[in-house]
Amino acid sequence: SAERKLPDAQNAKLSSESRFSLAYDAAHSLALAALRWHGFRSGNRYTVFQVLGWTASFPVAKWRFLDNCHKKRNVALYDGDYAEDEQLIAELIKVTKALQAAVIAMGPVPPGAS
Repeated sequence: SAERKLPDAQNAKLSSESRFSLAYDAAHSLALAALRWHGFRSGNRYTVFQVLGWTASFPVAKWRFLDNCHKKRNVALYDGDYAEDEQLIAELIKVTKALQAAVIAMGPVPPGAS
């Protein structure tokens, strides 16, 4: 999912809201993949970001940034209050690419996981 959504998030022809949503969804998919790699699942969307330090050895500042993006996503989705922020989108794409590299570096899913 992330491999399809992340390139689309970089398409400047799309609205900033769509690009933010695509980049966020890519980050969430990658964080979920890291959790499942360890054989766990989560019923809460935000939890997958909060455990990235453990699941993908992801730096605190980066997973907290993703957690903050989750909060912004909820405000946009549930309250309809989206504030266009190109710098945020650019940083979200950058952090998501770093997460993608970390997840790829984890290697194949171990037997019995996912």
